Amino acid sequence: MSDNIYSVSQLNQSVRLMLENQLGQVWLTGEISNFTQPVSGHWYLSLKDENAQVRCAMFRMKNLRVSFRPTNGMQVLVRASVSLYEPRGDYQLIIESMHLAGDGLLMQQFEALKVKLAAEGLFAQNHKKNLPHFSKAVGIITSQTGAALQDILYILQRRDPSLKVIIYPTAVQGKDAATEITQMIQLANQRQEVDVLIVGRGGGSLEDLWCFNEEKVARAIFHSDIPIISAVGHETDVTIADFVADLRAPTPSAAAELISRNQAELIQQLQYRQQRIEIALDRIFAEKKKQLQHLSLRLQHRHPQSQLRIQQQLITQLRHRLQQSLYHRWQKTAENLTALSARLYKNPLPLRIQQHEQRVAQLKVRLNSEMNLKLGLQQKQLAHLCGKLDSLSPLKVLARGYSITQNDKHGTIKSINEINVGEQIRTRLTDGEIISQISQIEKK
Repeated sequence: MSDNIYSVSQLNQSVRLMLENQLGQVWLTGEISNFTQPVSGHWYLSLKDENAQVRCAMFRMKNLRVSFRPTNGMQVLVRASVSLYEPRGDYQLIIESMHLAGDGLLMQQFEALKVKLAAEGLFAQNHKKNLPHFSKAVGIITSQTGAALQDILYILQRRDPSLKVIIYPTAVQGKDAATEITQMIQLANQRQEVDVLIVGRGGGSLEDLWCFNEEKVARAIFHSDIPIISAVGHETDVTIADFVADLRAPTPSAAAELISRNQAELIQQLQYRQQRIEIALDRIFAEKKKQLQHLSLRLQHRHPQSQLRIQQQLITQLRHRLQQSLYHRWQKTAENLTALSARLYKNPLPLRIQQHEQRVAQLKVRLNSEMNLKLGLQQKQLAHLCGKLDSLSPLKVLARGYSITQNDKHGTIKSINEINVGEQIRTRLTDGEIISQISQIEKK
């Protein structure tokens, strides 16, 4: 007798863990019986063969992916986890996926090839090629009579009539379809006449779409130098070609949308950019015009003739002020003399008159001397200022044999680094200008 004594709950839990850990997931084929679907949405059924049956459950989130409605007597292939329902001690399967018996065998092949190609890196993201930003030509590998081709052509014509379209016709169903699809992919790569390829067809059963699950097609897509969009079936259909392709489109129509440019949007973008360019050009033109006006004013103020004219005006003003000052001083002195003379004449004493006359005479002498001395000093200062002004005049410098060299834009050249061989220069002298062309520049 064993020393371990289990409770029923412990036993059922141990059995469940043993089943789940040792058996894990299994593939199982059988006939459906006792199928029920309560309000919860879960499926409960039994799978049986001629000699046995097993209870099964498929929860709602899993059964939403099943593309058909199970019925009693239907032969199916399921992938399930072996488990045990502890409250009743019932051994059962928790179904993960369900397929019709025929499709189920294909699905097993699909999963096996998917694992194989994934291990070889055919699905790796770093092998995916980027689609061209603007395609000039697109190739379509599909049936020439299929509805998928018409859907693609309609969308391309509506969105971008200028896009060149090349059709590589091929079968998309049947035993020869995979070979033809492979050959068309290789032919498109040999010709190099398109920027991108759409490989696909409309919807169908798993068996109808099987050519896109063939290994040869997957490897042809992987080795293609031209980017490939896989557009097989409807959005819920998934094929090996979808995993290998550079991009998967949920439908052929969606693939056409992806590679075509909406001309209306492009025209709107161009108009918006044109407006921005025009605004920018207007702003630049206004700024440059303002700069030109400012430089013109500066040039006018700094021109030698303008500077000389300003100095001459200043000398004229100083001379006028000096003359006015001397005149007012002389007039005031004369008035004082007149007043003194009047006072002397009014004085009855002859002696005082004589003294005042002598005093007036002395003052006149001193006044004339002071006026002559002051006038001489003022004239010397004026002559000195005129001499300095004359020595600073650019025209005086030119008169001594010097010259001013300017470029063709009338800018003064101060260094040989500001000129180039072949340019014209202007040499200004005191009596005119010399226009020359540079043939050689020698540096010190």
